[in-house]
Amino acid sequence: MGKIISFANQKGGVGKTTSCVNIAASLGILGHKVLLIDLDPQGNTTSGVGIFKKGLKATTKELLNGELTAKEIIQETPYKNLSVIPANTLLTSAEFELFDFEDSEFRMKTALAEVKDEYDYILIDCPPSLGRLTVNALTASDGVIVPMQCEFYALEGLSQLMITVQLIKKHYNADLNVSGILLTMHNARLLLSMQVVNELKKHYEDKLFETKISRNVKLSEAPSFGMPVYYHDKNAKGAKEYLEVAKEVAARI
Repeated sequence: MGKIISFANQKGGVGKTTSCVNIAASLGILGHKVLLIDLDPQGNTTSGVGIFKKGLKATTKELLNGELTAKEIIQETPYKNLSVIPANTLLTSAEFELFDFEDSEFRMKTALAEVKDEYDYILIDCPPSLGRLTVNALTASDGVIVPMQCEFYALEGLSQLMITVQLIKKHYNADLNVSGILLTMHNARLLLSMQVVNELKKHYEDKLFETKISRNVKLSEAPSFGMPVYYHDKNAKGAKEYLEVAKEVAARI
C-alpha cells in the first residue's frame, strides 16, 4: 500500500514545491513508483514536470469535486516512475466549492483510495496556506514533510503548522505524523543558519532530515526547463542533495 505524504508550509518561498517535485523525481530514480499531486492553484508542480498547465481539463479541481476519477486525470511524465495529477488556477474555486460537500475534509482521501495501492509513494504539494485544500491533503496523508528556510520567521510558522497537524490528528486523521523537517536554501557559513539549526535540534531533532538543501543555481534553473534538477544536471549539488533526502524518506516512511 502506497504512503501518502503532504508537503506543507503556510509560508511561501520556502522551497516547498521544489522539494516536492525533486523528492518525487528522486524516489522514481531510486526505483519507486510515484504519483505527484499538484494541490496549489499556482500550478508550479505541474509546470515543474514539463506539463503545460493552461487549458487543462483534467486537474485536481475535477478530482476534488468528483467530476473525474484519479485514474481519468493521472498523466505520465517523461521522468522515470513518475506520474502526476496536475493543477492550474481554476483550482482556486475548489477551495470554496468544498463547502458544498458534507465530507469536504475527506474528498482527497476518498478520491485517492482507488489508486493508492498502485504507487509506492503519493506526494502532495500543498498551497502556502492552512486552508481547506491543505486540510484535505493532511486528512488523506500518512505523513507531512515540512520544508523550511533557515530564518527565525520560519520557526514561528513551524509552530503554527504543528498546531494545525495536531488539530487534524484530533479531528480527521489520527494516523497523521510529521515525517520530517527539511532545511532549504541552507548556507552553512551563515551564523543565522547555524542558530536556526541549533534551535530546531532543541525541539525537533528526531524530525530533522540529516541532508540539508543548499542554494544552487542549477536547482533554480531547472523549473524553467520543466525538469526536476536531476534531469537538468544530475551532477548539480542540488540533484545530489535531493537524491540523499529521497533515500532518507524511503528509509523512514
